[in-house]
Amino acid sequence: MKHGYTNSTVGDGALVVKCYQGPEAAFRLSTESRYLRRLRGRIPVPHVHQVTSTSLTTRWVEGFHGQDLLDDGRAAEVLSECGRMLARIHRLGIVHGDYGPQNMLFHPATFETAAILDWEWAHPGRPVEDLAWCEWIVRMHHPEHVPLLPRFFAAYGEPVPGWPERHAAMLARCRDLLGFCIRWEPGGGGEKMWRERLDATAAWTE
Repeated sequence: MKHGYTNSTVGDGALVVKCYQGPEAAFRLSTESRYLRRLRGRIPVPHVHQVTSTSLTTRWVEGFHGQDLLDDGRAAEVLSECGRMLARIHRLGIVHGDYGPQNMLFHPATFETAAILDWEWAHPGRPVEDLAWCEWIVRMHHPEHVPLLPRFFAAYGEPVPGWPERHAAMLARCRDLLGFCIRWEPGGGGEKMWRERLDATAAWTE
C-alpha cells in the first residue's frame, strides 16, 4: 500500500494485512496488536481482525491519508487535528512512537481523525518524543508547511518543550532508526538514507 515503508502492507478495501519485516519483527507485531486492542473505543484505531505469528490483519478504514492532504493544501486542518489527537493519546499515558500525518487517516469532509495507524513502536515514554517526531515529519518531508507548526502545538494545548529538547528528541529517534537499519542490512540503502537524515536534522535550527 502507498505510504507503507518498513513492512509489507496490502489492502483490498475490506481488510488490511501487515506482514512485519526487519529486526524485532515479532516484538513489533505483538506491540501493535496489543495497543490496538487496548485502545479500541478510546481513540480512533483500526479494528483487529486476525493475528498470526508474522502478520496483523485489521479492518479497512476509509479516509484520506494525512500526507496526501498536506500535499493538497490542507496543512492547517491536518496539523491542528494532529495536535488535538496527540493530546488525547498522551492523556492515556502512552507514546505512539511514530506519530504524525504519515500515520493518520482523516474524514474527507470534517478533517477529523478516522484512524491512527502503525502502533508498532508504541510504549510508555515522554510526550516530547511524539511532539518532536511529528515536527520532524513536517520539517523533513513538507518543509513548505513549517510556518504552520504553531497550529499543531497550539491545538495540543499542553506545555510544549523548547526547541533544544525537541531537537534532541529528533536526533535520538534518527539514531534509533539508523541503528534499526544497520541491524537489518549493514551498509545498505536504509543505513545510508538515515545517516543522511541524521546529518540534515543535526544542522537544523529553530
